[in-house]
Amino acid sequence: MNANEFLYSYLNNASPTGFEASGQKIWLDYIQPFIDEKIIDTYGTAVGVINPGQPYKVVIEAHADEISWFVNYIDDNGYLFLRRNGGSDALIAPSMRANIHTKDKVVKGIFGWPAIHVRDIAKDKAPSISDIFIDCGASNKKEVEEMGIHVGTVVTFEDGLMELNGKYLVGRALDNRIGGYMIAEVARRLKENNITLPYTLYVVNSVQEEIGLRGAEMIVRRLKPDLAFITDVTHDTQSPMYNKKTQGDMACGKGPVICYGPAVQNNVRDFIIEIAEENKIDFQRQAVSRSTGTDTDSFAYATEGVASALISLPLKYMHTTVETIAKDDMNAVIDLIYQCLLKVKGNEDWRYFN
Repeated sequence: MNANEFLYSYLNNASPTGFEASGQKIWLDYIQPFIDEKIIDTYGTAVGVINPGQPYKVVIEAHADEISWFVNYIDDNGYLFLRRNGGSDALIAPSMRANIHTKDKVVKGIFGWPAIHVRDIAKDKAPSISDIFIDCGASNKKEVEEMGIHVGTVVTFEDGLMELNGKYLVGRALDNRIGGYMIAEVARRLKENNITLPYTLYVVNSVQEEIGLRGAEMIVRRLKPDLAFITDVTHDTQSPMYNKKTQGDMACGKGPVICYGPAVQNNVRDFIIEIAEENKIDFQRQAVSRSTGTDTDSFAYATEGVASALISLPLKYMHTTVETIAKDDMNAVIDLIYQCLLKVKGNEDWRYFN
């Protein structure tokens, strides 16, 4: 499988939070030629190990899961009512197509919505989780159950990856399977260039980020690395309805975003910036407050404190089915992580003083 085939296969596959196994298998199959060993933990976080057994340990990490829905109630007429699995947006659901993931197959459904003709437009309001529902073509509850659908069945939107104007990739769950693609490409580049690292590298694809950074919290305790480069998406704030004064000024097409905040280890962050400048990789800056909202926080805090920093990919329309990234930014993130790994000697002390 070449890189482009992997990209489309991996991005189009559904990996809801807590149900990431099928995507993790695709990811591991792709990186298998580039790694020496693999680790799969109890909840499905997948790790490719390069140059195992070294005293110094480095992580590059993304998360594998996507937002989704759970079937929460089935009414007598066969309509499905839902609850969120992660930060799913009820506002965008009406008229969407749905994939209902039963034990042995995918059942198609649609998020129905009453016609404009029968609604009192003056009283229209944004749909909430209690308003939306799925029609799977069943006329009663028994018929739904015969399809294999029950309370707890997971549901994703149906939307595939596409290109926009030759410059952008668009689809659902680029947050953050595009991160999984990028770290896999870093592993591929290391292998193809016959790089021997002076440390053990863990290429980590974590589960359950969308509900509280849980997969990263588990795996960091297991790996106990010395250094972690985390990648995730962040908001492009150029399109209408964003406020740059409060949400920052980041744009697709202007390069990776380097994060400033308490969870980010300043020496590691400055190391990344130096590498970007040396390699003439354009980058942007972002400030966060209490937390980054990414797996960086778990790597920083879940153990005794791993020196961690965040390299983000600008993304438009987060948590929709048309999440959008610039291909140039994606390639720049891959290059930046790769160049950082080449410069790590494997004996760094990242402490601010000693």
